Formats: sequence, structure tokens, C-alpha cells
Amino acid sequence: MGPEDKVKLDRALELSEENNKMLKKLVRVARWNRVLRIIYLVIIIGSAVGIYYFTQPYLDQVLETYSGFKQNLSSFQNNLPW
Repeated sequence: MGPEDKVKLDRALELSEENNKMLKKLVRVARWNRVLRIIYLVIIIGSAVGIYYFTQPYLDQVLETYSGFKQNLSSFQNNLPW
């Protein structure tokens, strides 16, 4: 192996080590991105479930009022003389 080949081999080794460092950083960033995306989705889904849980009594009350209004309206229409 000549001196030129050794220089080329050293340069290739340096480049491959640099590429390896960059690839490891990319993999680390991708992992963190995945973890943060999962946390983000858990927060969104959890808040939606929490909002439904806390507003369910109010929604039930509105539905009961609506059904009562609907029954009163139908009885009113049945009692009309025409």
C-alpha cells in the first residue's frame, strides 16, 4: 500500500466516522420526535376525554330538556282543534 492509498484510506475513515456521528444524531432526533408526538397525542386525546367527562352532566341535562320540550310540543299539536 502506497502513501497515496494510505491518505485516501485515512480520508475515507474520517468521512465514515463523521457520517456515523451524523446518522446517530439523526436517529436520536427521530426518537425524540416520536416520543414528543406520542405525548402530544396523549395530551390531545386525554383533554378531549376529560372535557367530555366534565361536561357530560350538562349535556345530559340539555338532552332531557330537549326531549321534554319535544314531548310538550307534540302534546300541544295533538290538542289543537284543527
